[in-house]
Amino acid sequence: MASPVLVWFRDDFRLSDNPALAAAAESGASVLCFAILDEASEGLRPLGGAARWWLHGSLAGLRAALQALGSELIILRGAAFDLVDRTVRETGATAIYWNRRYSAAEIAVDSALKTHLATQGVTARSFNGRLIHEPWEIKNQSGRPFQVFTPYARMAMSRVIQAPLPTPQRISAGVWPESIKRIQVSLADLGLEPTRPDWAGGIRRAWGPGEAAARKKLGIFIDTALPEYAENRDRPGMEGTSRLSPHLRFGEISPRQVWHAVKAEAAREPGLARDSEKFLTELVWRDFCYQLLHDHPALPCANHNQRFDRFPWEQAPSNLRAWQKGLTGYPIVDAGMRQLWQTGWMHNRVRMIAASFLIKHLLTDWREGEAWFWDTLVDADPANNAFSWQWTAGSGPDSAPFHRIFNPVTQGEKFDPDGDYVRTYVPELVGLPTSLLHKPWEATPRELRAAGITLGETYPAPVVPHGPARERALAAFRSLRDE
Repeated sequence: MASPVLVWFRDDFRLSDNPALAAAAESGASVLCFAILDEASEGLRPLGGAARWWLHGSLAGLRAALQALGSELIILRGAAFDLVDRTVRETGATAIYWNRRYSAAEIAVDSALKTHLATQGVTARSFNGRLIHEPWEIKNQSGRPFQVFTPYARMAMSRVIQAPLPTPQRISAGVWPESIKRIQVSLADLGLEPTRPDWAGGIRRAWGPGEAAARKKLGIFIDTALPEYAENRDRPGMEGTSRLSPHLRFGEISPRQVWHAVKAEAAREPGLARDSEKFLTELVWRDFCYQLLHDHPALPCANHNQRFDRFPWEQAPSNLRAWQKGLTGYPIVDAGMRQLWQTGWMHNRVRMIAASFLIKHLLTDWREGEAWFWDTLVDADPANNAFSWQWTAGSGPDSAPFHRIFNPVTQGEKFDPDGDYVRTYVPELVGLPTSLLHKPWEATPRELRAAGITLGETYPAPVVPHGPARERALAAFRSLRDE
């Protein structure tokens, strides 16, 4: 019997535009598909709770899609090196295909496997199934990676983007040996979904994982939100963004599919040129984050600018808890943190406001925020999450300067001018007039009584006043320069 080809799925849970799966299907060999929940390999960061919930849905969707093509998905749990080595040996496979990963620990696992399998006469082929451009592809005139986004984006967006690959019409399914079937793990046994308590009710209502859901969401975005995207993307009270981020994070849709779908719509509707360009720049930003993670593996845990190692962060657990629970007394911040807790997602503009508040108003180490987002975001992405927090802190490459300190009142008034967002997630304030919604402490006692609000009881007073907090942050930053 001819040897099978193995396909190892990892954050690429789709059939369409999946280079590893397409190559295996075209090989003419029988194909065996598997995934591994690896929480044992050295250096790998375990998924946060919200991302684990999403992974459950992703795996269920992929399994059903493969079954529709006459194939199946085996799920294993343990250290990837050991499980892949065993799977190769016991299936008699002479080739294994996968799509690449980019964190240092993942690269170490994959490189060790390639080297080991080569000594066994087994071909291990890897592909780009996650990004538009690989981290090493976009270089400046000196042949070095860009450290600044604008020139990176200019070059990246000028390149030809390969068309997406079609879904395989047929997969010649192989037969798994009983020895592997005996060690497979059911989805339920992975324990990815919360049970006691089941905190995922709001997330479950807000999202539907899977490739079909991702493609549907892309279509809805193109039809309804791509027009005027450039204007509406910063308005959290509107459906002005694609909400594709968790689908991209788990590879239920590829960035090339999104790119070409948006490009095609812009070609049909020339009036969408500005909106499509702005949206596609966000996809390029995602690639840029992965380049930085690839080149700077410690990005999630260490200041890129080592001067920030001396930053005088405050140790105030009560302030951190107030921020996490959406009880800071600043409505736009609290709305974002509650949206995150309830739905596993936060509007990008509000992410910046909430991150700036934690770092600069509360002088809390950005790593505390990064860790909270990692645990609570369904789209918690190792590159985007880490770089975005360092960008806000001013400690990362090509980051916002530390002295850019968002005023949460003016940010709320600018981007949630009608108060729809705050009223959705901070219902205690629904009775306030819009003019006071982002600064309830300025309401008169009569206005507060009319709205049914008692500051400090039904809604908190600000944990810190904006003006003094801003001056304290600037003084802390100046202390770095004075040393």
